Amino acid sequence: MLAGIAAHGAQAVFDIRATDAWIRWLPAALPEAGYLTLTNTGSAPQVLVGASSEEYADISLHRTRVGQGMSVMEPVESIRLAPAAEVNFAAAGYHFMLLRPAHPPRPGERILITLRFAGGHSLTVPFSVRASALSPGDNAP
Repeated sequence: MLAGIAAHGAQAVFDIRATDAWIRWLPAALPEAGYLTLTNTGSAPQVLVGASSEEYADISLHRTRVGQGMSVMEPVESIRLAPAAEVNFAAAGYHFMLLRPAHPPRPGERILITLRFAGGHSLTVPFSVRASALSPGDNAP
């Protein structure tokens, strides 16, 4: 747990919990996507602003939205976590795009990804690589 100063001068607690972290492995060197659940158990809002790993040259935050019957993936600058709230990353919502791996990941492997939050906080999370076949009509990531 890390402490920071809240806007009103009192101590605010940085307490983010990450669970169910996994990477969707796809064949043929297709870009992988990362998912997890983030829970803000602290008393102040937190803002996820990025991620990094020694295993990927580029990790970016994305969101998939459905509009006019089409699924559109778009980059996002940040994701806000309200106090006592959770954000579930999923194929049809927020996810990490994992590009240019240092080596081809393999199902069963664990990869460390460091999540960066506004205010200089960070959290390193082990992600499990899982094989995932695409279903008809399913879009990667």
